Amino acid sequence: MAKVEDIIADMRSNPKGIRFQDLCKVCDTLFGEARQSGSSHRIYKTLWQGDPRVNIQNDKGMAKAYQVKQVLKAIERLEAERHVKK
Repeated sequence: MAKVEDIIADMRSNPKGIRFQDLCKVCDTLFGEARQSGSSHRIYKTLWQGDPRVNIQNDKGMAKAYQVKQVLKAIERLEAERHVKK
């Protein structure tokens, strides 16, 4: 399986071509274990309320493009908040 950094680079270049398992790996690494994963959705807890939310769904083995874009926005916000705290 690819490294998280490589998957994020792929997400930025082609959000439509991301495997669901790869997106799960990124989210598990950056946001911790999903707080809900028993249904068709995996929902991750973030340090903030509201958008961008991290709520992903398996679509026949692939991640939905709009959800990949939401995760990218959440990653940007997470990096910005970590930078401010330092």
